[in-house]
Amino acid sequence: MATRGVNRVTIMGHLGNDPDLRYMQNGDPVANFSIATSEVWTDKATNQKREETDWHRIVAFRKLAEIVGQYCHKGSKLYVEGRLQTRKWTDQNGIDRYVTEVIANNVQLVDSKQGSSYPPPQGEKRPPAQGNATTAAGANPQGSKQTPPPEHVMDEEPPLPSEIPNYDGMDDDIPF
Repeated sequence: MATRGVNRVTIMGHLGNDPDLRYMQNGDPVANFSIATSEVWTDKATNQKREETDWHRIVAFRKLAEIVGQYCHKGSKLYVEGRLQTRKWTDQNGIDRYVTEVIANNVQLVDSKQGSSYPPPQGEKRPPAQGNATTAAGANPQGSKQTPPPEHVMDEEPPLPSEIPNYDGMDDDIPF
């Protein structure tokens, strides 16, 4: 039996700028955006708190791209699931260039003003979101009469934990 690798990315952070929503030649929307994540630790030599921020390039396609473009803005806190993909192209000078991006298959708006991303009450099942995105309002691409959306439409994925552990006091020595 052949072994397979795992290509899965989970990121939660803040948008650096509004998403860039464009359309491909076939008419499909594509949203490009960057999310910042930060690590905080205590430097053992100086006993000072240190912080390092990483920027992650994210790409969403089709309905998910439309939803991200409409409801997510600079500073929004997002939870993104997807896979890594590296693209290669040749620039004008004939030099090979590479870029690694997260291809999103699930985006959830964590800091919505209308509610929270807590799980529904026992026995209540919410419908899955189109494009697997959590939105603060319903999308209405056909222009038909709009009905009020539920407070938060959740994916079938398990919800985020209500408390995220604080790792500030952890020892930063890694045993491997």
